[in-house]
Amino acid sequence: MNCRAFIIGLSGLELSDAEREFIRAERPWGFILFKRNIEAPDQVSKLVQELRSVGGDADAPVLIDQEGGRVQRLGPPHWPVYPPGAVFGALYDIDPRLGLSAARLSSRLIAADLIDLGVTVDCLPLADVPVEGSDAVIGNRAYGTEPGKVAAIARAVTEGLEQGGVLPVLKHIPGHGRATADSHFRLPTIDTAKSELERTDFAAFQPLADLPMAMTAHVVFSALDPVHPATTSATIISEVIRGVIGFQGLLMSDDVSMNALAGSIAERTRAIVNAGCDVVLHCNGKLEEMREVARQTPELTGKPLERAKRALASRKPPEPFDRQAAWAELDMLTDRVGTA
Repeated sequence: MNCRAFIIGLSGLELSDAEREFIRAERPWGFILFKRNIEAPDQVSKLVQELRSVGGDADAPVLIDQEGGRVQRLGPPHWPVYPPGAVFGALYDIDPRLGLSAARLSSRLIAADLIDLGVTVDCLPLADVPVEGSDAVIGNRAYGTEPGKVAAIARAVTEGLEQGGVLPVLKHIPGHGRATADSHFRLPTIDTAKSELERTDFAAFQPLADLPMAMTAHVVFSALDPVHPATTSATIISEVIRGVIGFQGLLMSDDVSMNALAGSIAERTRAIVNAGCDVVLHCNGKLEEMREVARQTPELTGKPLERAKRALASRKPPEPFDRQAAWAELDMLTDRVGTA
């Protein structure tokens, strides 16, 4: 695995000559797809194949945010609309078995869509626990407001993805639920006491600490580090993410180009690496920014390399699956929410 510790987005539906040259020269660990990269199944499959061919790694991870609800990069007319996380929470309140079954079925169906295209990693599940008054950026993406329930549903989502041959990415560790701002646009600060964070926000992530990968939150937790968001906080990464939560998998940043982070792209990248993230995520497809990320990102070696190898090695082949029957069952379950 001879590569650099970053993941890149792309500018359009196919690789430009400049992007090909950049990928060959800088060897990103992985790639992430957005709606701007997606038109039709054949086009996406071709793009994914070319990414791996140009990068020289047939097993290079290709990621996507395919949650359901308002966050799904694949959608009509070629792909179905999936329910948001809150639907599983509502079903769980009727009967926990129903909520867990629906969550597992939905993510198993998502995995089938992704594997058809060669996409092997989904940035899912969420273990964020929203509170009253928090920003809507999480909103109905969340599975609930009680950490035990959130963790249980997140585990079911994880199982569905893994059964379908897709690796999960746990987000947004150690918690974005209390944020009163959207970190895409500005930096949220959470002033909650450490003891309360451990009882609620962090508690939802602890049962999921064995997942292979996780994505950080661009959020300041003032009780722990009043200056740096979790993504660039050595204190939070070592003491909370690796310590209190116990997560030992591959830790990637949320998007380095989001406005929550301060400084130039180069400064942000250095801060992410120095804080202890294993991999830097860059999403917007702007090549000049990607060049800056590449200049500041080290080779993937040592513990980060071990975690990356362990994560990719944990992916299993898809299990046998009746997609039509699964859709029929999922529709029946989600209909219960409308009639409850």
